[in-house]
Amino acid sequence: QQPWPSTAVNGDRASATPRLSAMQTMEEGPSNTHPSSSSTSSSLRSPPKVVVVGAGIVGCSIAMQLSMRKVPVTIIERCSVACAASGKAGGFLAKEWGSGPTEQLHKISFEMHKQFAEEYKLKSFRHLPTLSISTTGRTKAKSTKGCDWLSGHVSSVKMMDEGTAQVTPSEICNLMHRIACNNGAKLVSGTVSGVRRDEKTGSVQSVELENGKILAADKFVFAMGPWTVHCEDWFPGFRVPMVGIYSSSLIYKHKEGSVAPFALFCGEDSDGTHLEVYPRPEGDVYVCGCGGSRHLGKADITKLDPTQVIPDPKRVKVASKAFAKMTPTLGKETPDVSQACMRPCTDDGMPMMGLIPNQTNAYVATGHNCWGILWGPVTGLAMAELIIDGKSKSVNLQPFSPARFQPTGMRRSRKMGDEEVGENW
Repeated sequence: QQPWPSTAVNGDRASATPRLSAMQTMEEGPSNTHPSSSSTSSSLRSPPKVVVVGAGIVGCSIAMQLSMRKVPVTIIERCSVACAASGKAGGFLAKEWGSGPTEQLHKISFEMHKQFAEEYKLKSFRHLPTLSISTTGRTKAKSTKGCDWLSGHVSSVKMMDEGTAQVTPSEICNLMHRIACNNGAKLVSGTVSGVRRDEKTGSVQSVELENGKILAADKFVFAMGPWTVHCEDWFPGFRVPMVGIYSSSLIYKHKEGSVAPFALFCGEDSDGTHLEVYPRPEGDVYVCGCGGSRHLGKADITKLDPTQVIPDPKRVKVASKAFAKMTPTLGKETPDVSQACMRPCTDDGMPMMGLIPNQTNAYVATGHNCWGILWGPVTGLAMAELIIDGKSKSVNLQPFSPARFQPTGMRRSRKMGDEEVGENW
């Protein structure tokens, strides 16, 4: 069994019964739980209406998983599906590259990518080895490990990982969105400008759009990438310590199937590039690591919308030169596509996934940085479990709790272990 819908992409909602995998019954320590929910009680209630803000891979994955469970979902997106980092990412997948709390995200989500690609016949998913490259030495490498398009100056080539894979982000994001919509989800075009709360309980009742439209629901998920920093204004006291890493990337178009499948990680050169190269099955060769990335804070992030995130011409020129030097076969003076995006990166480099502190029905899922495409499937699964059942059974969400960044008062009470049992002095 697989954690994906049992209906074809063009199927109807009635046939979209979720098929849950063994991953969804794993016991992996304490989970991030909702204090007022339980899987038993939730099964007796009608499903909550959920608003998901953001249609990148995280938002689409959450919406898809919720729709699989027959939850009414409304997705709000101000541009288009995967219009920002989710549509301009490399799509590199590495199962064994996690460490500490993120190890579970890498391993579970990698397997979910494989299952999803198999069930839905994704054209762009494939396994490919990853090489470590240096171009700064004077001598030329004796072997390119079978990568025949490394025909330029490469001083060393080492095998990094033979178990990696890739997927074209736009394909998987749009497919997740279509599945969600086929299961009954709705996409609303608009920009959220704030939230409205119940005066007595403080719980969120609706979100307000810039055009004045009000969308009510029972639960709300904010998955807006770096733009999730807006939540600091909508939820007083809530901290989202995150920067938007603003980077350029390039695409060179070649004939489908003409470029041997090898991912490259290159050491930094004298011009500040540290290229990553991902040839895709459709013939596109994606290049990032152009150098010169900027870290934007909240004030700068909120001034931009995704359409205003444009590439740096200087870094495009430098990176194009470096790529052509490495592979004259594939590189050229000007790429076919130059683009840019902002990746959301928190202060500790780990994602924020869970209930917003002091809220009962509002959640965030953001901060995935360079692993957004890889972690997208497992994020959708874990957040759907949390929203519906009150806890995630697939993933231990505690290390990613948004509460870890919130200020806490100094308490000096008697404790029994971690539990406070006495007077606070």
